[in-house]
Amino acid sequence: MPSPRQTQSYLIQRFQEAGIRPDTRHGQNFLIDLNLLDLLLDTADLGPQDVVLEVGTGLASLTTRMAEQAAAVVTVEIDTRLFQLASEELSEYGNVVMLQQDALKNKNHMHPAVLDAVRAKVAEQPGRRFKLVANLPYNVATPVLSNLLAVEPLPVSMTATIQKELADRMCAAPGSKDYSALSIWMQSQCDIHIVRTMPPQVFWPRPKVTSAIVHIVPNAEQRAAIADVPYFHSFVRSLFLHRRKFLRGVLIGMVENQLDKSAIDELLASFAFSPDVRAEQLDVHTHVALANAVRQAASTAGPLG
Repeated sequence: MPSPRQTQSYLIQRFQEAGIRPDTRHGQNFLIDLNLLDLLLDTADLGPQDVVLEVGTGLASLTTRMAEQAAAVVTVEIDTRLFQLASEELSEYGNVVMLQQDALKNKNHMHPAVLDAVRAKVAEQPGRRFKLVANLPYNVATPVLSNLLAVEPLPVSMTATIQKELADRMCAAPGSKDYSALSIWMQSQCDIHIVRTMPPQVFWPRPKVTSAIVHIVPNAEQRAAIADVPYFHSFVRSLFLHRRKFLRGVLIGMVENQLDKSAIDELLASFAFSPDVRAEQLDVHTHVALANAVRQAASTAGPLG
């Protein structure tokens, strides 16, 4: 039988029966507006060829519904107490793989065991696709979404509830306060859509922030424009460590062991940048072109000194 629908009264009862409380350390805020849960699933558009990764099993309300639509679900829960409760809800679902662990190896990498489980399910049948669908805990939303753009297989889509502030940063325009390395990393490879903003009262317990459902679709054409994806990721993060400084000075510091100042000046001249341009003013396309150019120049330059 399907798991009972995740209402606030149901959650409170289950937690009381188990003698536990939600753990704020793990960002445990459960989506209790069933219409929004439907919207999350409808946006993900799951089908029998999809292998879904869920980070944050909770009490498995979303998990059970995804298991009924997808080929397989790999669901990850760090909390041993919730893992046990979810195991009871999921005992009848043979296409669900449950992992009791952290989804991340560190802030820059997904945990290998999680990726291995997804890859195994994708490989079981030809034509299977990988998707992320999750009510993501706030404390891991950024690394999960950004790190999944650096794995194989690449997800065909990522649909998740996240903090609205994070959604705004992902979609931010150049020169805005929210524009960051994350904005460039995500926009350089993906089409990003904020599906719905959500007030605190649609969750239990209520968070102190507004949330959003985002739908992120990797774009193969955009990704192909990046000469070296890992290099680009590192390049942009390094640039934005000094976002307020002039671009020339930041670049000189970044590649001082690979290119001399005259080479940097020649490269920047080819872009016709003003002398006082900063990284935060450049659009995503320009960041991709700049990273490609710096990488190419460094790879062809002779040893310095």
